[in-house]
Amino acid sequence: MLKINNLVVKVKSMDKQILNGLDLEVKSGEIHCIMGRNGSGKSTLGHVIMGNPEYEIIDGQIYFENELINDLPTNERAIKGIYLAFQNPIEIPGVTLTSFFRYTTKKFYPQDMPYSKIRKEIVELLHKFGIPEDTMKRYLNEGFSGGERKRIEAMQVLVYKPKLAILDEIDSGLDIDGLKSIVRYINEYVEQNPNTSIIFITHYSRLLQYLSPNRVHVMINGKIVASGDISLAREIDEKGYLWLENNVGA
Repeated sequence: MLKINNLVVKVKSMDKQILNGLDLEVKSGEIHCIMGRNGSGKSTLGHVIMGNPEYEIIDGQIYFENELINDLPTNERAIKGIYLAFQNPIEIPGVTLTSFFRYTTKKFYPQDMPYSKIRKEIVELLHKFGIPEDTMKRYLNEGFSGGERKRIEAMQVLVYKPKLAILDEIDSGLDIDGLKSIVRYINEYVEQNPNTSIIFITHYSRLLQYLSPNRVHVMINGKIVASGDISLAREIDEKGYLWLENNVGA
């Protein structure tokens, strides 16, 4: 599904290197969790996979379904089946949620499918994620709470049905009930779509109380320095990141 080799990336505007020879492989049907301190490069990785033009790949390769996508623009990556739920979803004044979905779903549903039917499916998903229907009349993320924004970001996985979904700190701003709900529905989606893969990005171990990932990775200074099963997350929770930094000489 996704294979990253020796990825080196910098921020164009700052000429600052963020990722330093990162390797990662995610197979179809797998759920991965990437952990690390703030500033370790986790969110940058998600943006680079999605093709954010603010970043420049200096070295390395990103393969999606065996296709090199280093130079592929963001919209084409989305059409191929990559989705990124933002850590800080932006507000778009003047654009209602209804208008947003009317425009963005065109490439992901049959052309002859009326929007009224698509809207009905979206409203059902809103209810599923605990979001009232009248939210569709509101401007995108304007005045939304952190929890509302994160639930809508996670809900879009079920709207667009990507092959690879990257959920960047989807747990921040959510209460326990909201987090449990999102994890449950994402797990159900993967079970129903076995060729789909999910990457959760977080620096909190509480997400792992409700999630059973296939692999857990820890990032330090722009590299994945350790990978394992859920026991690795528990060890980080008990000993902290400093323990691992000392062990790997980071």
